[in-house]
Amino acid sequence: WQGYRALFVSRDRIDSGARFRVRHAAALARAALEFGVTAEIIVAIIGVETAYGRNMGSHRIIDALATLAFDFPRSSEYFRSELESFLLLARETGIDVLAVQGSYAGAIGMPQFMPGSFRRFAVDYDGDGNRDLHGSPVDAIGSVANFLKAHGWEAGQPVAAQAQVSGGSFRILVDAGIKPNYRISDLPVYGVGVAEPFSPDAGCAMVELETPGEAPEYWIGLQNFYALTRYNRSSFYAIAVVELAREIALASP
Repeated sequence: WQGYRALFVSRDRIDSGARFRVRHAAALARAALEFGVTAEIIVAIIGVETAYGRNMGSHRIIDALATLAFDFPRSSEYFRSELESFLLLARETGIDVLAVQGSYAGAIGMPQFMPGSFRRFAVDYDGDGNRDLHGSPVDAIGSVANFLKAHGWEAGQPVAAQAQVSGGSFRILVDAGIKPNYRISDLPVYGVGVAEPFSPDAGCAMVELETPGEAPEYWIGLQNFYALTRYNRSSFYAIAVVELAREIALASP
């Protein structure tokens, strides 16, 4: 966890994120109003994904998806579906199917949407008639917010907080996975404490972040944490977004 965290919650990404937030304050404020997603969370996702558009990938999407669809048996069904979505996207938008570049897994643009997510959740937020996730930070902002709202983001609600554990019963919560199937009021029964003043009825889950040679970190994630894991199913990823968002909020004027 500490190695992963250092990659994304870095001084460069914090400072760049604060500047990105100021530069696109109007679009971020609009997205917060329309979708209920806070500015720092949107900025942090774009920061973790591509360092605010600096690292969007240099693989041809058609090559990446075709390779994974037909030469990667473990996930071939998923990538065949994404290849189909990419071809449909090209037909719908008129993009050159041989020219678009992205990640080695076929993700596109500043927010690194897979083609299926691009078709369902990308929005033309700058009003120029195109959904441009490569060249338009404003489209990227609106699209990230739209994705999170569609996946259960709750406006004005907390995301996650560190927890303290005692005894061994807390492992039941860790082993239960990341769906918020427990309640904050359940936590003391399992030897878990959290300092944040969460509603006792709020749904929650518990995650363990391990680092070799160090004590694990334990976090309680609520519904908005679960929404972040719909963007990327890694608990490391979701907590990195939470931590980067907090640092960006502190660094912003």
